[in-house]
Amino acid sequence: MEQVIDTNLLGEEIVKKLKTIYDPEIPVDIYELGLIYDVMVNEDYEVKILMTLTSPNCPVAETLPLEVEEKIKSIEQVKDADVEITFDPPWSKDLMSEEAKLELGML
Repeated sequence: MEQVIDTNLLGEEIVKKLKTIYDPEIPVDIYELGLIYDVMVNEDYEVKILMTLTSPNCPVAETLPLEVEEKIKSIEQVKDADVEITFDPPWSKDLMSEEAKLELGML
């Protein structure tokens, strides 16, 4: 019998993994920075992540989404992962967590 995985627990595991990925220009992880707009997990344990970048001209526009996808795929329960980039709404400092603002001396 196939083991049933709680998608909420898997979602928490995904967020933990996202918090290990840092924007190379800002010493804050991409989750606290507000670059992750949505994390969706379906019943087949396929993950879709909707994220943005700090700007369309971001130097890591090619590599950061691939890093996110690879790290999420490295989670044992995840069968597949897809990262979609959007600029709607555009990223702003308002999307940063209090923790990120504190880290960057913005509070």
